Amino acid sequence: MPHELERFHQLLVTFARDHGDAVAVQGATERFTYRQLLAEVGLRIHSLRTCSPGPLVLALDNGPQLLFWDLAALFAERPCVIVPSFFSSAQFSHCIEQSGASHVLCDPQWHGTLGELGFAQQDVFWVREAQPAAALPGGTAKITYTSGSTGKPKGVCLSVEALLRVARELEVASRPSEPQRYLAVLPLGVLLENLGVYAALMAGASVLLYPQAQLGMGGASQVDFKRLLGAIALSGAQSLILVPQLLMGLITAIERGLMRVGALRFVAVGGARVAPSLLARAEAIGLPVFEGYGLSECASVVALNRPGATRRGSVGKPLPHVQVRIAEDGEVLVAGSVLLGYLEEPPVCDSWWATGDLGHFDEEGYLYLDGRKKHQFITSFGRNVNPEWVEAELTQSGVIAQAFVHGEALPKNLALLWPLDPATPETLIDQAVQQCNALLPDYARVHAWRRLPCPLSSTDDTLTANGRPRREAILRRYHSLLSDIPL
Repeated sequence: MPHELERFHQLLVTFARDHGDAVAVQGATERFTYRQLLAEVGLRIHSLRTCSPGPLVLALDNGPQLLFWDLAALFAERPCVIVPSFFSSAQFSHCIEQSGASHVLCDPQWHGTLGELGFAQQDVFWVREAQPAAALPGGTAKITYTSGSTGKPKGVCLSVEALLRVARELEVASRPSEPQRYLAVLPLGVLLENLGVYAALMAGASVLLYPQAQLGMGGASQVDFKRLLGAIALSGAQSLILVPQLLMGLITAIERGLMRVGALRFVAVGGARVAPSLLARAEAIGLPVFEGYGLSECASVVALNRPGATRRGSVGKPLPHVQVRIAEDGEVLVAGSVLLGYLEEPPVCDSWWATGDLGHFDEEGYLYLDGRKKHQFITSFGRNVNPEWVEAELTQSGVIAQAFVHGEALPKNLALLWPLDPATPETLIDQAVQQCNALLPDYARVHAWRRLPCPLSSTDDTLTANGRPRREAILRRYHSLLSDIPL
């Protein structure tokens, strides 16, 4: 058993022995002590070891059962995929097929898709005949799929050592705050949340793992804030991880007197850029918010502000398990807990990972991000979207000739559109947009759009000579038009 895995397992054994009656995980209708958690995981380890080899796919809502199976796969050293609940059916199928999964545990919404893929239900699993083995890099413990910057998200293969080193450093970073009740707000299919739960267990805390609907969470960007804020308050949560859009809702509610900071001691925020003004508002109301930075290819968290080491506007200092340097062109490079490789691509051999983010350090070693080298944007819900993917869908409708999609740090994606026929009515354009949206996961959909006053052109510098959009030029030229679209 790898060192970090043995260390994690021994921690759980120690908690079960010395604090066996302490609550380890609490779901919507049931709770389990540390002693019971270890027993439940042990039963599932035995079950997995009697199954034919191949990755295990978990497509379950947040709850104790998902955690038990995830831990069982980890300790049985079986590659595991947790599918984000906001993936489309096509993306779910892609994960199944690309990973070469042999066994799936899922909620009923996926049963039809699995039947189409040749799976049949056997006891608790959906199983199919052996498929050609996926070429997983050696030592793959988890395959995490990004939120899908394209229609076919990449499978990032990570070792157990990388995963658990990050979780351990998260636990150490939050230790001065001594949080003992951790509320999982994001789906466990999001790697950051998955590791947040591991970190809480390493601390011997109670993990509050409720179904997403109970928290008011729907898809990647639908939130019933009244329900979410009520769950945070009633749970007595002392620690949680949020994306910027959820943090804004929490701060606004506290400012308006709708709830109190209460028991919260450590609120980590990441997944997308956080406005310094929002962090200032958190500080003003006494909400302990700590911004961080990471990416799936580096096993999630790379840098984090923490108690006693906070610099507003930065993403904190790099955690001890990684090294970070800035390339000559300003790109952030990371070494340490780097991916083993992508599925269906050659293994990663370079010890330094080029993140695609631009950044700099201050004189005290705090890391600041200055934007990204790629066109990909990140919504305020922390979802990665490649605008070219959505634009391609829009312009293949037969109605729209040109599309420009924008959603950087916004709760909703906006589009500027030009139809094939300038006389096309607004209703027909909107119908084309809605038909396109039906093919996309919710975080990639166009939520609001405006007709361009004239087509994009190389003559006004909004297109390159070969017809590609000049994104910064379009944003400058049509800033007012985009700003006038209500969110």
